[in-house]
Amino acid sequence: MKVKELYFYPIKSFRGISITSALLTPQGIARDRRFMLFKVNHLNDNSSESNGKAADRLERMTVTYCPQMGLFTQDLLRSENGSQDIRVTFHDASATDRPGSFRSIVIPLTPSTEELQEIDVSLHGSPTRAFVMDDWVCKWFSECFGWDTLLVYMPDGTTRPVLGNLLPSEAAMVDDKPAVANGMADGWFSTFTNFVPTFSTSAAQGQKEKEEGITFADCAPYLVVTEESLNDVSSRLPNGGKVDTTKFRPNIVLEGASEAYEEDFWGAISILPRKRNDSFDNITVDAQMVQHDQKTLDITLTQNCLRCQSLDIDYNTGTFFKSDADTVLKKLMRDRRVDMGNKWSPVFGRYGFLHGKDSCQVNVGDEVVIRKINEERTKFCKSPLEEATLDVLTDGGTDWPGLT
Repeated sequence: MKVKELYFYPIKSFRGISITSALLTPQGIARDRRFMLFKVNHLNDNSSESNGKAADRLERMTVTYCPQMGLFTQDLLRSENGSQDIRVTFHDASATDRPGSFRSIVIPLTPSTEELQEIDVSLHGSPTRAFVMDDWVCKWFSECFGWDTLLVYMPDGTTRPVLGNLLPSEAAMVDDKPAVANGMADGWFSTFTNFVPTFSTSAAQGQKEKEEGITFADCAPYLVVTEESLNDVSSRLPNGGKVDTTKFRPNIVLEGASEAYEEDFWGAISILPRKRNDSFDNITVDAQMVQHDQKTLDITLTQNCLRCQSLDIDYNTGTFFKSDADTVLKKLMRDRRVDMGNKWSPVFGRYGFLHGKDSCQVNVGDEVVIRKINEERTKFCKSPLEEATLDVLTDGGTDWPGLT
């Protein structure tokens, strides 16, 4: 197999950026989903939620519940001095027939946080600290959406806890049957059994959580899909239609699997880099950040990805498709509800974690081998953490006193 495509998403829920090489870190592709948008819900003193106190409440914005986010594209701009910016373009579906239907803003990929306000935010019950971007940036997004909006930034070194049984150690704790190795005896993969569960109180465990934490990605640092499975989805569309890969929001797309959905059973893969050149599409880095003596890039795959109605968003209008012929979710419902931990959602793709602490380079065209195959599909655990992991509908938001 080979790496066919690579994607990253600087601002969560906006359309992704296709790249040909990337720096992979334990927290995901460098700079992936370090930004996120929140809607500001203003509560007055008489509001039932305000408890007699004037306050605002931040509501997370994701494309599943805010399909207008599908109207935003993002691309990278690199200056002569090596710094990088994100150019965000709003494709105003209500104004496509008149000038100004495409509006853009340019913001730093790695902004300075020295003068930014730091606040508490939460995604799916997993908290973190983030910085509110400058007022002119938030105002631009507010004008696009039509409501007060904050763009927040999570700098390098800041992470969120991984919930549920997504971490390699947590997934192993609920496996009913052992996995079998594909040409692999005791080796690097056995070290995953030493991972510490996410929720703990000791200082050592807290440090481990930071190392294994994630950005504003939903559940895990990486999402791996195969071209063969994407082709199967396309075969279900009428009139020879082709599914939009980016709606599945993968980081790594592989080609050369023996059959569609073979990846459901993969426990680990290794990527064999074909070159090292210290040049990356998604980030400018110091050469010392790259682990040159690592011959393989190893990723453990812990859970299948549960799918939602975001697959059915029309990126031309920022609304959900009205015709069944254009929808994908219902077509997957027929035979892809195969996760016994959540029987109501179809699955597509595998969540992954990079082995080790070193940053590594990956390129389109790199060879990939399967290092571990599970006897059965993995499943989300039935544990006290499951509600926090799966119940994304009841993430009530975060109190926010306003800019200081």
